[in-house]
This record gives sequence, C-alpha cells and structure tokens, in this order.
Amino acid sequence: MAPGDPRVRRRLPTTQPELFTERCWLRRFSSADADALVEIADDPEVARFLLHLPHPYPREFAVEWLAAVADEWVSGGSPTWAIERRAGRALMGTVWLRWAPRHDRAELGFWLGRRFWGHGYAREAAAAALDFGFDVLRTERVYAQHLDGNQRSAGVLTGLGLRFEGIRRRHIKRAGVHRDLHGYGLLRDERAPRAAP
Repeated sequence: MAPGDPRVRRRLPTTQPELFTERCWLRRFSSADADALVEIADDPEVARFLLHLPHPYPREFAVEWLAAVADEWVSGGSPTWAIERRAGRALMGTVWLRWAPRHDRAELGFWLGRRFWGHGYAREAAAAALDFGFDVLRTERVYAQHLDGNQRSAGVLTGLGLRFEGIRRRHIKRAGVHRDLHGYGLLRDERAPRAAP
C-alpha cells in the first residue's frame, strides 16, 4: 500500500494525534512556531549531527519546513511532532516517524535545542513516538540512524531498546566530509513487555 492509498487513510485519525508524557506534550507544529523554531535550531551544535538542518537556520527555511511537515500527515500518515515542555510551554525540539506502510516500517528521528540536552526529554519523547509507531501505525519494525560521533543519540536509541545493526561507511557527505552512518532497529516482538497499569 502506498501512503496515499485510501486503505491507509482509513486506518488513521484524520488529524495527527497529540501525545502526552510525564513532562512533554507532543503536538502538531503550526506556522506560529516559526520564531521559536529558529531560536532553538539556529545553533551550530544542534546542526552538527543533523543531515537536513542548515546553519545558519533562516526564518524562511523554518516557514517552508513547517508547511512541509503539516502536509506529511495528511498525504501519507507520517507524523512530525513539536516537543513542548508541559511546564512553561517551551518548544524544545521535534520527533518524527517516516512511515512506509508497504513495508510496515517507520524511521524514528528527533532533535532538541541545546539548552534542553541532558534532561531525558529526547528519550521521553522518542519513547512516545516509538509506541505510536508500533501501536497506531502497526509497524513491524522501527529503525533509526545517526552520524558517527553522535553519542547522545546512540544513548537515547539503545536506552529505548533499539539494537545496533551496523555502520554504512562513508555513506553521507556532510560539509564536504564523508561520514559514517550508524543504524539501529527494533522489531515488534523485541519490545520490552509493558508494566501493568
């Protein structure tokens, strides 16, 4: 099934669902998020390990990106959430799933503004997205990847139970340098059992 297939759309809510964790609200982005997005994304340390985040990060890029992600749920059921801290309502970053229904798999990705690093927010938000992938999109597999040297992302992914699957050597050219790409994956039957409510 292609993402635009009506059978895929019937499986999903019309509006991208919001997710709540103890400290995070995963919500749809809106055009009103442009300035806050630029504030956290326009940081060379944030862009350093991200393939599609330029530095500097101009407001025009933010506006275009917000329009694109708003359409991804409508056209194909691939959710991109804003990660907002519930206390203080601060935009912290984003988490997404790129869903391939034909293969029953989704790619997990995420990033946070630098001032939110080291507090467990990425793991909390990514765990909610991971559950959404298995429970709502009904994926058989969720996978993720990061550039070499990104130990923070590696820690989040292994902490969520994704297994290291290997390295694609010099697979990405970033800022004129060929970089290795590290891959991780989790299958449906490898998920840790949930605690009883």
